[in-house]
Amino acid sequence: MSHRLQVLIPEELDSKLTKAATRSRISKGEWVRQVLEAAIRQTAVATDPLSELASMNAPTGDIDCMLAEIDQGRN
Repeated sequence: MSHRLQVLIPEELDSKLTKAATRSRISKGEWVRQVLEAAIRQTAVATDPLSELASMNAPTGDIDCMLAEIDQGRN
């Protein structure tokens, strides 16, 4: 289900929006939706440490094995 959102913007910003959407060959509405999605994803990663860690695609392992390896490194 879609919801309508009305946002008032100055003429200069509307002109920039029109040009950006035209360059991308999509409607202004679609351009705004894509930019909002990207901004929300970026904000979620920046404010959610678990999301930020998951986005790194770092190797993981069993916690007991990792702790044992840490202990071995201390000896």
